[in-house]
Formats: sequence, structure tokens, C-alpha cells
Amino acid sequence: MNRRQFITLLGGATAAWPLAARAQQPPGLPVIGHLHSGSPSEWAPFVAAFRGGLKEAGYVEGQNVAIEFRWAEHQTDRLPSMAADLVRRQVAIIVTNTPGGLAAKAATTTIPIVFGSGTDPVKLGLVTSLNRPGGNVTGVSFLANDLEAKRLGLLHELLPQAAVVAALANPNFLDTADRLRELQEAAPKLGKQIQVINAATASEIDAAFAGFAQRRPDALIVLSNTFMTARRYQLTALAMRHALPAIYAERENVLAGGLMSYSTSIIEAYHLKGVYTGRILKGAKPADLPVVRPTRLELVINLATAKVLGLKVPDKLLVVADEVIE
Repeated sequence: MNRRQFITLLGGATAAWPLAARAQQPPGLPVIGHLHSGSPSEWAPFVAAFRGGLKEAGYVEGQNVAIEFRWAEHQTDRLPSMAADLVRRQVAIIVTNTPGGLAAKAATTTIPIVFGSGTDPVKLGLVTSLNRPGGNVTGVSFLANDLEAKRLGLLHELLPQAAVVAALANPNFLDTADRLRELQEAAPKLGKQIQVINAATASEIDAAFAGFAQRRPDALIVLSNTFMTARRYQLTALAMRHALPAIYAERENVLAGGLMSYSTSIIEAYHLKGVYTGRILKGAKPADLPVVRPTRLELVINLATAKVLGLKVPDKLLVVADEVIE
């Protein structure tokens, strides 16, 4: 399904958001509260995609809408107070990621919330169902989870002889345990052993790669989460330095020099968040807007990185790849 088809899906219910909620907006332009657990420099490409979706929906920052940003800089304990501040400021809508969405939902039952999440939003309690979210929350679920076994399978196709695969995981992320369980269940079927390494800070990532010199895994799979996405340049540089073939969840890691990625597009997800935000600003009710679940998955391979690592990418992978970087 392409983006145009996704946007068509967004043309659902158009009932007006309650007048009382809109009356609380500050005078002048409607204000979007952008709440995120990361930092602005790390997420600049995705914010640009969000602005692109807003523009497609008819809103341009500074012309007919304002945006107030709140960045937690990976200190998730700051999110509840940031969400409460946006509620006090009576923003028209809150746009957020998974951790921010939980904080925003706890802070308000009236202000519309649009999330972008790679974790099951029903399981997290953000919405009651994907088709009928209910309440004041809806958004985009971009399928970052439930794909770890598939990524391991792709790594196996590239390196069938690899016996030990290190899994770099953030233990503080909401569904890390589920993702690791998926990997552990898939590994024996492919003749792999999973070596779990935890890292929740930049220094812990450095330490993890230093430890690889002693552990000597054959390959690496980086579990997707906000923090790992933000550290993409550090991760890809270290993988190259240690000559460690790695697969990631996001295309952005491959653009940063990583070997391979497989997932839906986060850029696409942020664009769709912008479109949904525009629809709600025009009067649509979050409860009536189904959570969008992009179905198109993309495999991206960096041949330049493969060459440096001395790897021959099988033709069967190149044929099915959505993008090959040379």
C-alpha cells in the first residue's frame, strides 16, 4: 500500500471535536503541543516529515498553526510534567511518541492526542482497539515490533554460517522483553544462539561494543526503540569499527552507514501523524479515526558497507530489496 492509499484511509469520520475543547485554545493560531522522549537534533528528519504531513492537510507552522515543542532528552521521568504543562497551556492537540503518549493520556481526557508508536497501542492501553480507538487518542502504529524474527531470518540469509548473534537491547523500553522472547524462540530454528547485551545510555553502547571484542559474536541485531534510533550514527560507526555485520529496524540506520534494515518507514509514519493532526484540527474526532497501520515493509541494503565488511550480498536479497545503497 502506498502513501496515497494511506492518506485515502485517513478520510474517515469528520464529526466536529466538542466546542468546549476548542474554546479552551489560546487566542490566535491553534497550538500543537509536540511531546517527545528524544531530542530535537536526533529527530529533525522525522519532525520535517511531520510538518510535511501537516502541510498536506492544509496547515503550515507560523501561518495558520503554531507548534510548541517539549523534548525530554531521553529522560522519560520528565514527560508527565511536560504533558501537564501542555495541558495547562490548553494546546489544541498533543502529538507524541510512545512514552509521551502514555504521559499525555494520563494528563488529559479531553485534548486530542496523536501518537506514533512501534509498539502495540492496544496492549499499552493507549487505545481500546485499532479500528475504534475510543476516547481522545489515535495515531499511527508503524509495526516496529513483531518483526525481530523476520530480521533475524534476513540476517541468516546474508550470513547462514553465523552461529552467535548479539542482540543489543534497551532494557528500559516498554516491550523489550517481548521482542527478546520473539528472537529467542526464532533462533533455534535457524541454528542461532542469541547473546543479549543491554544498553540504555551512549556510554553503555560503547561498553557493549568493547565487550564484543571478547565475546566475538558473528553478527548483531539492534532492537528497535526510540533511544537506539537516536543513537544511529554511534551504532553504525561502532559496528563498522568492529567489523560486525548488523541489521537494524530503521532505514535511517542504513543511511547512516549501517548494513541492512527491515521495517516500515518511520518517515512515512511521521508524515501520517501530520496528516492526522491536520484532520483533527479541522474537526475530526480521535475516537472515530482508526489507528493507521502501514502494511508496506521495506528492506534496505547498503552495498558500500557490505563491501567494506568483505561481504557478498546474495542475489536473492538484492532482488527483494526495496532500496540498495551503493
